[in-house]
Amino acid sequence: MSTGKQLASLLLLTTALCVPGAAFAQSTGAEGVPAEEDPATDALQAEQVEGVDDTPQEEQYEEPEVSVPGGAIVVTGRRREDIGRASSQVVSVLDTASIARTGEGDIAGALTRVTGLSTVGNGLVFVRGLGDRYSLALLNGLPLPSPQPLSRVVPLDIFPTSVVASSLVQKTYSANYPGEFGGGVINLTTRAIPQESFVKISGGISGDTETTGGVGYTYFGSSYDWFGFDDGRRTIRPQLQSYLDSGRPINDPEVDQEAILLELGDPNLILLQSNSGLPVNFSTGVTAGTSFDVFGDGQFGVIATASISNKWRNRFITQQTALGEDLDLDSDGREFVTDNRVLVNGLLGFGLEVGEHRFRFTNLFIRDSLKRASLSETFDFQSDDTDQVQNTSWFERQLFDTQFTGELDFGDLNVDLRAGYAQTQREAPYEWTFTYTRTDNPNDPLGGLFLNTLDGQRGSAIVAFSDLTEDLYYGGLDVSYQVTDWLGVTVGGAYTDTQRLSSRREFDLRAQGDFPDVFGAFRPDALLGDSLIEFGFDREAQQAAGIGPFGFTIFDTTGSDPAFEAGLEIKAGYIQSRIQPMEAISLDIGVRYEDAVQEVIPLGLNGTPSGSANASLLNNDYFLPAGTLTWEINDNLQARFNASKTIARPQFRELIFQTYFDPETNRQFNGNPQLVDSELTNYEARLEYYWGSQSRVSLAGFYKDIERPIEVFSSFSDNERISGFANAPAATLYGAEFELQWNKDLYTLGGEWWESKRLVAIANYTYTQSELQVTDSDIAQVFPSAPQPATNFFRDGVPLTGQSDHLVNLQLGLEDLDRLSQATILLSYASERVTSRGTSNLPDIIEDPGLRLDFVVRQGFELGGADMELKLEARNLTGRDYEEFQTNGDTRIDINSYDVGTSFSVSLSAEF
Repeated sequence: MSTGKQLASLLLLTTALCVPGAAFAQSTGAEGVPAEEDPATDALQAEQVEGVDDTPQEEQYEEPEVSVPGGAIVVTGRRREDIGRASSQVVSVLDTASIARTGEGDIAGALTRVTGLSTVGNGLVFVRGLGDRYSLALLNGLPLPSPQPLSRVVPLDIFPTSVVASSLVQKTYSANYPGEFGGGVINLTTRAIPQESFVKISGGISGDTETTGGVGYTYFGSSYDWFGFDDGRRTIRPQLQSYLDSGRPINDPEVDQEAILLELGDPNLILLQSNSGLPVNFSTGVTAGTSFDVFGDGQFGVIATASISNKWRNRFITQQTALGEDLDLDSDGREFVTDNRVLVNGLLGFGLEVGEHRFRFTNLFIRDSLKRASLSETFDFQSDDTDQVQNTSWFERQLFDTQFTGELDFGDLNVDLRAGYAQTQREAPYEWTFTYTRTDNPNDPLGGLFLNTLDGQRGSAIVAFSDLTEDLYYGGLDVSYQVTDWLGVTVGGAYTDTQRLSSRREFDLRAQGDFPDVFGAFRPDALLGDSLIEFGFDREAQQAAGIGPFGFTIFDTTGSDPAFEAGLEIKAGYIQSRIQPMEAISLDIGVRYEDAVQEVIPLGLNGTPSGSANASLLNNDYFLPAGTLTWEINDNLQARFNASKTIARPQFRELIFQTYFDPETNRQFNGNPQLVDSELTNYEARLEYYWGSQSRVSLAGFYKDIERPIEVFSSFSDNERISGFANAPAATLYGAEFELQWNKDLYTLGGEWWESKRLVAIANYTYTQSELQVTDSDIAQVFPSAPQPATNFFRDGVPLTGQSDHLVNLQLGLEDLDRLSQATILLSYASERVTSRGTSNLPDIIEDPGLRLDFVVRQGFELGGADMELKLEARNLTGRDYEEFQTNGDTRIDINSYDVGTSFSVSLSAEF
């Protein structure tokens, strides 16, 4: 290996591993356009000079010039270094070109194309079948808070690809990363400072066969709903806010229930409407950047981006429940749901380079709003009643993140500084649920009619208000020193403080006394209209009309557990060495020490701690060693061996015994204050082969031993399915990965058209097996019950939740090397995976993602002096539906299944 190549590899390794703000390539492409904007330039692939043939890589390599501007890697010359190869860890990099090739609108979708990764639910990424609790998401190397009640990992579907320049996935643990690293780390890197000024404007429309132009449900809400913001209509009204601030119970004589009820019945928030022609989805955005010289040889740059997307989705969901091993139907329901999701984001970044020192200040804002309207009908086989349920709701998720990074280069000594503050919020005001019941009792004079008599037996009206705020403060310092040519040492420390305040208030509005059945036929806005509410509190008017007497009252169903506060403070330090005892061998070895205090405290109505029975405190410290040995067998072949210890902590919501309804999975969850940390021991061996045109193939095997994994199980309460959490005794996970990327230049086919064409074939396959290990003597701690046999909740030998045996991704594309012209077929397959444990001898709940086929075309051209890009997408061409079910082999019931349909989109961008 040449000296220049050793230097390139060392700098790549130092930046990608010593600074968790991991690296991506950035260079100036054709006509001064930044590489991340230049479709003809793949920043992590070979620079094409007169075409690159299939001769070995060493024969094409020229001495590179390597610099590290703003924490990014730049490798210029005939052949750019491959980060995956040069890194001392197992990493996969999705650069701008790779993300663009997938055509995905958010980074969660793009990441599903990476070997061993799959997306579940609302953008939660699973690595090698391990759930989101075993993954770590970073932004420019700094941690992120989560707006999700059931997760401490931020859902990646809120990150549009327009703000992400690259994504690095590291699957082997190294001591510079936080210890919560069971499956891997996903480090998103935002756009860097451009070398040249540019402005890019984009817009697009899309639709799908289940939604666009069809009938859906909605409600008025507010005038600004289309923009993802509320105009103030959903602000909690004065009487209700006064009650919430008072800390009194709802039945306190000082609480004016009539005044609160008169505020609640806003028809704009509860009147379900039919929308006979759902519009097409739309998106638009603008990105601009510039830079100029400062301080003589310094450079200062600014980049800004803003975008909005508005999408509609219909789902006709089959929801069933069963009893007994024979899966006899307990209830059979259908729900029609219309979601209107609006995503607004903005990024403002500043960069400064002075000599060899680089500084970066990044500010990111993302707001994700979901307006939901639904109507369901469910037959109960136990009571022979049919319930018709109407829901209207509004969910706001918001992320603000500001962070500073500094890289000081003093030759052999490097100092890296990191600091940041981030806040996420989730608000769900006025979640309304109205239930109307029809009885088939022949003795009921009103049988056959859907009535809501507000008595809890034949109908109900429930409204909920949820609020979550999470603040995260982060600071880190790394000092690296190149002791000799073969030894580099990094010493670092990090501090993280996460604080969450979460509240949920649910009010059940009831009629009391002789409530006339005829009123039960009123639609929701009349049922809670001012006239009827005032009449219900006016005894004289009732007596004069010969009705009643009846009245209204409010039950606070969350009065005993309205809120909780939680915190996680982590103090960490690590030492890491990079040793190269001989030219073909390198060793990355280190150890991390983490001291963490995690606490969840339930709060009462007055905002003070409500007792210790439901509180939890985890105070643990760990030494987490990690080592990776890389052996360069020859110029094209290398092997890696890794061993490490990592941990996984419970999520905040999982530690609090409060009921939470997840609208995405249509399930209720209860936490468990008796959960404890999981500990993992990880091993991996990998063989990698590289050849011309940046082609490569790799084969890996991995094994994980997990102590006390946290698993989801299901139970029933008042005939309602409830999901809970418990530590299983132990589990193992093992498997293999195969990855191939083959780039074939087609100029040998002859003809002018083929001279600049290239075939790109990317394929990966992940095989995973996992097993819970449960014996008759094992005990499970499930609050508030006494310790129970673990076999009451878990079965020995079954796979971990979220783990698919088989994951397959295939991309076949034809590209032009001289200009933007791409056509790519994308295929993905995931086999069945368990989403929740069955209970009471019921089978597990299974999701079957199946096979999906997508097609993406990107074409560039010039128009009026602007570089234009036209993109066409067709998604789910196989028409794969979403299926979540239970089966005993003979009988199947659908828990949450619906048609997805095929989607189509067209977008156009112009860059000046």
